[in-house]
Amino acid sequence: MIEKEKFQVLNYVKKEDYTGSMDGMRYMLRKKTTGEESCLEVILWPEPFCYGKTPKERKLRNEFPLSQHGLEQAIDWMNGQYESQTELWGRR
Repeated sequence: MIEKEKFQVLNYVKKEDYTGSMDGMRYMLRKKTTGEESCLEVILWPEPFCYGKTPKERKLRNEFPLSQHGLEQAIDWMNGQYESQTELWGRR
């Protein structure tokens, strides 16, 4: 599980894409800008391939406010997907 207290990546995400993995689940957090609005986009996909080599239909996406509260919501969503999609991540 991703711990909110230890996952302080918001300032990094405002400048660069942030990627990582956890027991078969890969993830990317990035700043997404549409017009003048920015949000935090989170993309999840199963191992073993990188983002560019994983088919679009195998990726899960969600958007959150680009704020500390939005990051906390994103972590809750990521942890929820990790727990509910066990077969997708290769866990049984």
